[in-house]
Amino acid sequence: MESQAKPTDTDRLVTVTLDPNTITSIDPDVVHEWRIAIYDLLEDNRFRPARVTAKGPFALHMSIVGNSIVLDVRHPETFQPIAAHYLSLTPFRRLIRDYFRIRDAYYEAIRSAQPFQIETVDMARRGLHNDAAELLHTRLTNKIIIDLNTARRLFTLICAVQPYASRIDESKSELPTVLFVCSMNSVRSPIAAALARQSFPGRIIARSVGVNGGKADQFVHEVMEEIGIDMSVHTPHILDELVANRFDLVITLSDDALDAVSRKGLEAGVIESWQVPDPSLVEGNRELVLGAYRDLRDSLRKRVRDRLEPLVSRTLPAKVDTSFMVRNGDQQ
Repeated sequence: MESQAKPTDTDRLVTVTLDPNTITSIDPDVVHEWRIAIYDLLEDNRFRPARVTAKGPFALHMSIVGNSIVLDVRHPETFQPIAAHYLSLTPFRRLIRDYFRIRDAYYEAIRSAQPFQIETVDMARRGLHNDAAELLHTRLTNKIIIDLNTARRLFTLICAVQPYASRIDESKSELPTVLFVCSMNSVRSPIAAALARQSFPGRIIARSVGVNGGKADQFVHEVMEEIGIDMSVHTPHILDELVANRFDLVITLSDDALDAVSRKGLEAGVIESWQVPDPSLVEGNRELVLGAYRDLRDSLRKRVRDRLEPLVSRTLPAKVDTSFMVRNGDQQ
């Protein structure tokens, strides 16, 4: 049974992020939908992982692995892991299908139907949300403590993500895989991975991690928003959190990353090291710092496109720069 204790300011979510590999659509209506879902969830929620001593508030990182949605609970400032739960999507399949059917009917009714018809569809929509909230609440018993309003909003977010997340099952995919690694997974590696996904949508699986855990960087959000990439979906991760151990290409973007990758013993077709500046170290006024971030973004965009095009085309270049390269874990 859910605890009936009065919720506190610590029993809540203050950050929700989505695994960018679950979002293969850049349709503005789709982006708007999951942004609204996140906003509504953060505005009013009760959320606390069960059977842990960590105190909130909490951050939630959501991703799709096979037929499960992963609810990854973290510290909102350091993004250190607190608890993670795998929730099977199978019991929700019918409700998810009905959600989209009723949503489409509702939008159509708003455009052309009489008020009583809109009310009828809206009642059906509320009923579906109630059923889904009850099911989600039950499935999370003894895992995550939530109230029904939080469950309703969380189900909406699951629906917003699910149609696009299900398109790429990494456990079965034959798409080329690339991993970008830097010191903190806050600036260089997430920018590179996001640029890879933008340049080759649905054609590559690009991930990023850090040697150590960092924090989300607001300057990254700003300069990437300028080219149509929403970095609010990014949560810093570290090498030790990687589930996959095999990548077609691993690119390190800091000196400590090269050493850490070698120690990790990843299986990689090729491991390369790129020397790129860290704009977070630049001192000066706001425009000077933003300029450094834009320079990094623009230089990485061209380099990522040029380097990954042969990989996406299933051919690696005959010659590569070996001055900063490790093959299969051995320093050259």
